[in-house]
Amino acid sequence: MQVFRHIPISLQPACAIAIGNFDGMHLGHQALLKKLTDTAQALNLTSAVMTFEPHPREFFTPESAPARLCSIREKLEHFADSGVERVYVCRFNRRFAKVTAAEFMQTILRDALNAQAILVGEDFRFGAMRSGSIIDFVEAKFNLISLPQVDLAINDVMPTRVSSTRVRTALASGNLQEAALLLGRPYSMSGKVVHGAKRGRQLGFPTANVHMRHERPALTGVYAVKLDGLDGVANLGVRPTIEGVKKLSLEVHVIDFNGDLYGKHVHVEFLHKIRDEMKFDSLDALKAQIALDKAATREFFDSVIPAA
Repeated sequence: MQVFRHIPISLQPACAIAIGNFDGMHLGHQALLKKLTDTAQALNLTSAVMTFEPHPREFFTPESAPARLCSIREKLEHFADSGVERVYVCRFNRRFAKVTAAEFMQTILRDALNAQAILVGEDFRFGAMRSGSIIDFVEAKFNLISLPQVDLAINDVMPTRVSSTRVRTALASGNLQEAALLLGRPYSMSGKVVHGAKRGRQLGFPTANVHMRHERPALTGVYAVKLDGLDGVANLGVRPTIEGVKKLSLEVHVIDFNGDLYGKHVHVEFLHKIRDEMKFDSLDALKAQIALDKAATREFFDSVIPAA
């Protein structure tokens, strides 16, 4: 898969292109990407995706922007797994925000990316002040494929739209099972294991410190997780008991593991919430709670019925 961090100047190979933020890569996004690759194959076109970094709401209203479900690297990993051949990561800045709907269609989609088919959700908006809609694509005589929303019923509740907002709500409430249904997989984060202050080791629970690219994650607390398939207990938060700067961190104690993970890029799947993050009066109290968290994590994994 080729990744472009800008819009190329020269005319690109004819493509079918899906456009959107794709935060979280939930079932709706997956349906759009499946339609993209099928369309590209049927029309003998290159499959391409255009996405934006940062999210437009992070640019315009950073203080109230939604929590990010996945980093740009995680997003690219999902695109590659979906069979996308090219990804155009548009830097969303003040200049890009001023591009009109007409300019976006002509200068970027036609003159640069050679888009022969456009795939978007039915509520897609684009251009300065979000003035463009799917009607503009139709009037401009693009081959438009607009996908309807994907609905999902959970626990016999009426089917409602699968969306990034719905995933965030599930994660924030600790409902990882609902989030997994909306995503089609367990919610996960990835990052490089880096050296930390070794406080976990000093407490008797060595941890893998996963470098965070999520400044405001959709969930915090203590969780039963899988780190590249290994059982573990993770703390995602600011470690309020530890004195000093409160910096967001993801620390994973891998159960019954003595290997070296430093420098490795790992994936952490969040499977079950143990508790909220809390502040303890002493490190001894923290150590005792970590032991309880580890026991609760073992109990969770012991209760999970292995897949056939």
